[in-house]
Amino acid sequence: MAFRDIRIVGDPVLRTPCAPITTVDERVRTLVADLLETVDAEGRAGLAANQIGVGLRAFSWNVDDLGYVLNPRIVELSDDEFQDGDEGCLSVPKLWFPTRRAWYARVEGTDLDGNVVVVEGEGLMARCLQHEVDHLDGLLYLDRLDKDTRRQALRALRTL
Repeated sequence: MAFRDIRIVGDPVLRTPCAPITTVDERVRTLVADLLETVDAEGRAGLAANQIGVGLRAFSWNVDDLGYVLNPRIVELSDDEFQDGDEGCLSVPKLWFPTRRAWYARVEGTDLDGNVVVVEGEGLMARCLQHEVDHLDGLLYLDRLDKDTRRQALRALRTL
């Protein structure tokens, strides 16, 4: 287990869709341990594998409890309730912008033993699930911003 450095916006690994995990070997077990250790710090809600430089479909979360999921996919989002609060990202440090997300999200994937994992939540947990699956698809929350806010965010990035 190791506390891993976070890749910052501009690193190509953050814009590359992650590959599915087809075999759970020692490398994947170490990845999960590292994801859990690295996300288990104050102020961290979620962490995708590519944020620590690994292009595999896995993420961890730290909202109400600590957990992980392999090969996650969003299977349900509320289509009539939304949240518009500020969102931040470990890979986009110090910047928070209003980001529209579904109020409820449900993700399905597997654990290290191949068992089905279902993770769902409202509010912050729903935001976390959507945010981390976006990472695994090569997206940043900045891509979800409305046009004017995105312009403001890109200007702010240049000052970091």
